[in-house]
Amino acid sequence: MTSTTSARPPGRPRTGVNAAVFAATLSTVVELGYARATVERIAAAAGVAKTTIYRRWPSKGALIVDCLLDAFGPVPLEGANRGELMSSAIHWIAAKIAEPGVGDAFAGVFSDAVSDPALREILSTRLQDPYRLALQDALGEPENRVLFFIDVVVGTLLHRMGMTGEPMADADVAALIEMVLPHFADDAGAAPGHASPADDHS
Repeated sequence: MTSTTSARPPGRPRTGVNAAVFAATLSTVVELGYARATVERIAAAAGVAKTTIYRRWPSKGALIVDCLLDAFGPVPLEGANRGELMSSAIHWIAAKIAEPGVGDAFAGVFSDAVSDPALREILSTRLQDPYRLALQDALGEPENRVLFFIDVVVGTLLHRMGMTGEPMADADVAALIEMVLPHFADDAGAAPGHASPADDHS
C-alpha cells in the first residue's frame, strides 16, 4: 500500500485524562483480553464517563491506535550503519510488543482492521506512516522497501503473539534479525541478477 499522507511524529499531547485512559486501556486488555476490553469497561477503569472517551476517540479502534502510539513513542534509530539502525528498530518493536497489554492490543486492532476499511486507514495514517517516514529518512530506502521491512518484522512478531499468546523470545528475535538484515544491510542484498522480494512489494 502506498500512502501520500503527511504524518506527524508518533504520539499525541498527553493530558491527565489521556494518560489515565491509556493506562486503563492496557490494564483492561491484560485483565479481560482485547475483545472484552470494551469502551465502557475502559472508561470505568479510568474513572471517567464513556462520553469523555467518545469525545476524544470516535471508536475503540481509534482509542487503541492512540494508546499504541503513546506506548511506542518514537522509534530509536541508533547505529553507525543501516544494519545497526535496523537491528535497533527490530529489538525496540519486539520489546514494545512484549510489554503487558501492548502486544494484545496491537494484535487485536490488526484483526479488527481486516474487515474494517476505516480502521485500516487509521492504522495506516496514524500508526504506520510516522514510523515508515522515520525509517525512510534514516535508511535512505524507498517506501516500498521500508513497507516490506515493516511487514516482515511486525507481521512475524504479531503472528507469534497470535499463535502462542506470548511475545517472541530473545533468541528468536536475534534469529529474525539475522534473516532480515541481509536484504537491507549496507554490504548485502540479492545476488546479481536476482531481484529481492521487496523490490516487487507494493
